[in-house]
Amino acid sequence: MEKQKVGVLVMSYGTPQSMDDVEAYYTHIRRGNKPSPEQLGELTSRYEAIVGGVFPLREHTDNQVSGLQKTLQKEHPDVEFVCYQGLKHAQPFIEDGVDSMAESGIKEAVGIVLAPHYSTMSIASYNKRAKEKAAEHGIKMACVDSYHLHPKLLQALSERIERALEKFADADRSSVRVLFSAHSLPEKILELGDPYPEQLLETSRAVAEKTGVTNWQFAWQSAGRTAAPWLGPDILDVLRSVSEEGVERVLICPIGFVSDHLEVLYDIDIECRQAAEELGLHLERTESLNTDPLYMETLSDAVWNKYGELKSQD
Repeated sequence: MEKQKVGVLVMSYGTPQSMDDVEAYYTHIRRGNKPSPEQLGELTSRYEAIVGGVFPLREHTDNQVSGLQKTLQKEHPDVEFVCYQGLKHAQPFIEDGVDSMAESGIKEAVGIVLAPHYSTMSIASYNKRAKEKAAEHGIKMACVDSYHLHPKLLQALSERIERALEKFADADRSSVRVLFSAHSLPEKILELGDPYPEQLLETSRAVAEKTGVTNWQFAWQSAGRTAAPWLGPDILDVLRSVSEEGVERVLICPIGFVSDHLEVLYDIDIECRQAAEELGLHLERTESLNTDPLYMETLSDAVWNKYGELKSQD
């Protein structure tokens, strides 16, 4: 009996493939408006500042996509899951991923974003694009909204907290202020009753409880530079405020991000570390999830459960 072939569209924000692609990438983010030479120069310099430039960023996503496919095949051998990549702001775009599914004869598919927390401005927009393109091809598609409290995700994050706390040597771990962080979004999402901030707090609380961490707070990072206000407080401001409190040790756990990319390797590892040095803080960061087996299993479970919902509609 031939196995059921199911497509899995793995979506993420996207990064340029090389320095030559940075301008096109930035222009796409700006909805077709080219960045000024100053803006382009600033973004390019950020890529140049991280080890290896842009190249490791795309590689991490590629590895997560292949890692998920291997996990699905291992855990569900009776179904042939085939993963396709779809990016929001770079090739292959979300629509390209769905086109590839159609060319392969896929009739049923699940979409999942490499981000655990739902927002109308992020996950919802990815899923909308995917479903619209799938409908054009007659592909039946269901999309995962969030998986922010999946036990294996919480376990993976907790293990990272535990390992990172060991970097503070003989210091009492209760003296370490843990900052959970995620990408800020425009404040207007609050008027929409968007679940994003609360889901992030739910993950933070769950991980803090699992690790016994009581000295923690939440901070936003990587806000866009627009006229409209973004969610705060910003993590750089938080570092200053905790220093004024007399805190000397800080651990950043960027729970909103699942791999090493610009917001982690530059915004935390360079900007936050520089601020911490100026403030005399001992700063550490938890490792990114990347292709941790627990994260791959989290994604696999989310896909399998959504596939079950899809089949129940037959």
